[in-house]
Amino acid sequence: MHRRNMDKAVNRYSLLFSFPSYRIIVACLFFQCFATGIVVQLSLSATGSAFGLGIFLGGLLFVASLLANHVVRRIVLGSDPILDLRRCTSFSLVSNLVVTLFVCVATLISSWLGSNVLWSKIVAIGFYVSMSLSFLVFKVLSFKSFSRILIASVLQPMFFVTLILLSYFGFESLQVPLIHITLAIIAAFTSVQGFLADQDSVGMRTLGIPSIKLVRAFLVNWTVGAEKPFEEILENLSEEHEIKVSLMAFKTRDKLKTVIVVPMLHAGPFKNIGSSAIPSLIQSYLEKKLECTVSVPHGISGHEVDLASQIQNQKFLEQLGGNVKFDVFDAKATPFVTVNLEGAIAGCQIFGDCAFVTLTLAPETMEDLPLELYEAVLSKARNMGLSYAIAIDAHNSIQGPFEVEKAIEPLKKASEAAIELACKSKKSRFEAGVGKVIPSEFSVSDGFGPGGITVTLIKTSNEVTAYVTIDGNNMVSGLREKILTNLYELGISNGEIFTTDTHMVNAVVLNKRGYNPVGEAVSHGKLVDEIKKAAAKAFESLEPAEVSWQRVTVQGVKVIGEQQIDKLSLIVEEGAKRAKKIAALIFPAVGFLLTILLYYLV
Repeated sequence: MHRRNMDKAVNRYSLLFSFPSYRIIVACLFFQCFATGIVVQLSLSATGSAFGLGIFLGGLLFVASLLANHVVRRIVLGSDPILDLRRCTSFSLVSNLVVTLFVCVATLISSWLGSNVLWSKIVAIGFYVSMSLSFLVFKVLSFKSFSRILIASVLQPMFFVTLILLSYFGFESLQVPLIHITLAIIAAFTSVQGFLADQDSVGMRTLGIPSIKLVRAFLVNWTVGAEKPFEEILENLSEEHEIKVSLMAFKTRDKLKTVIVVPMLHAGPFKNIGSSAIPSLIQSYLEKKLECTVSVPHGISGHEVDLASQIQNQKFLEQLGGNVKFDVFDAKATPFVTVNLEGAIAGCQIFGDCAFVTLTLAPETMEDLPLELYEAVLSKARNMGLSYAIAIDAHNSIQGPFEVEKAIEPLKKASEAAIELACKSKKSRFEAGVGKVIPSEFSVSDGFGPGGITVTLIKTSNEVTAYVTIDGNNMVSGLREKILTNLYELGISNGEIFTTDTHMVNAVVLNKRGYNPVGEAVSHGKLVDEIKKAAAKAFESLEPAEVSWQRVTVQGVKVIGEQQIDKLSLIVEEGAKRAKKIAALIFPAVGFLLTILLYYLV
C-alpha cells in the first residue's frame, strides 16, 4: 500500500508546468490587450475611427496590466518567494484571456439581442471565472497575509475589466456594470474559499496539516529551491531513529586508498529536501576527513528512512565522521562470483571475514529493497562462519513497474547461493585501484549528482573485478550490460554497476517520473567513455592492498517514518481526486447562482 500510494503521488508530478520567459509573456500580453481593445470598440461601432480607439484602449489595457503587476510584485507581495514578476504577469495574461473570451461572446449575443445590459452581465460571468482563477492562484502560492493576497488577487483584473467597462458604458452608466462586477468578485471569493477549505480538510484528517500548506511548501521548493517550509513540515512529522552504515576501506602502503560506504539510509524525498543529496554529502565529507576517494552505493533501504532536514543531515554526517576508525586490516580476498536465479543476480566477494554482496534484477526493473532481505544476507553470512556482510542494492535497471513482493525470494536465494559459492573459493592476496571522474557535461537535470563516477578495481590472481558507482537515481534498462561489456574489453573479468539513488535529481525535470534515470537523457557512448576514463585511472593506481570493514550506528537522527510517508502520499492522491469532484461541484454551482442573480438585476 505504501509503495502504491507513493507511485500515484509521483504520477501527479507530470501535471506541473513552467512558464516561458518574461519577454515572451509580455509580448503575448501586448497582443492580447490590443486585441481586446479592438474587439470592445468595434462592438460599439464598426468604423475606422472605432478601430483607432480600439488601439488606444488596447494600449491603456497593456500599460494598466503591466503597472498593476509591478505594483503587486514590488509593493503588495514584496519578497514573496514564488510569485515573482514573471509568474504574476503569466497569471494576469491567463486571467485577461478569460475576460477577453467572454467579451467576444458578450459582443456576439448582445449585438444579436440589442442589449448593452446583457453585455455587462456576460462579461461579469467571465470576470467570475477570471477572479476564481486569480483568487485560487494567489491563495495557494503566496506566503503573505490574507489582506495582501486579497489585494494582489483583485488589483490587476479589476484595472483590466474597469477600463473595458468604462470604454463601453462611459462614466455616467458605469454604476450598474460595477455592481455586476462586485457580485462576480464575491462569488469568486466564496467558491475559492469553499474549495480550499475542502482541500485542507483532507490534510487535517490525515496528518493534522492543511493540504494547501503542504502544496505551497512543495511548490516553493520546486520553483526557487527553498527547502525550509517543506522541511519544517517533515521535522514535525519525523521520529528519532538509528541508522546503520557499513564501510569497507582499502589501504595501500599505510594510507587509505578508497572507502566504499553503504548506508542503510535512503536518499529522499526529492531535490534538496531532507536526505536527497546524502550520497554526495557523505562522499564529500569523508573524502575531506579520510583524504581518499569515497564511493556511496545504495544500501538496502526505502523512503521510511529519509532524513527530515538539512539539520539532520549535518547531525548524521558528524556522528558518522566521528566514529569512523579502521583498526584491523586483512590482506586476502576471494574472486568475485555471481549467481543468477529466476532473474535475480547476486554477486559476492569475501574480504577477510566479511561478505561483500551485490544485488540486481537487471535488465528487469528494480527499486528499493526491504530490510528483511539484508537480514537474510547477514544471517547466511554468519551461518557460513563470516562475521559480517555488506549488501548493496545495485539500483541499476528501470523500465516499468516494480513488484517488490515477487523480487524478495529470488534475490534471497541468489544471495545465499552466491555467499556459499564465494566461501568455497580460495582467498589470495589482492590489489586495489580507484579512479574517479566528474563529467562536466552531465547535469542534475540529466540525472547525475555531483558525486560523479567512481570505479574501484580489485585484482585477485589474474581476475579483475570492477565496482562502478554512479551518482544517479537508477539506470535505464540494458545500460548496465552495455557498460560491463565495454569494461570486459579493457581486461576486466567481472563486476557490477551501482547507482547511489540520489534524489537530488528528482523534482527537477518535467516528465512522468520527475527525474531522468542514468542514461535516459545522455548519450550512452559518452557515459561509457567517462566510465572508461575512471577505469583507466583505477588500472594505473592498482597496487597491493589490505582491507578493513566497519559498521557505524548513528543514533538520534530524525527520519520520516513509513507511515508518515504513506500519509503524505495519500494526501496528494486523495486531494487530487477530491479536487476534481469538488471543483466540478462548487464553481459551476456558484456560477449558476451568480447567473440567476445577474439575470434578475437591472
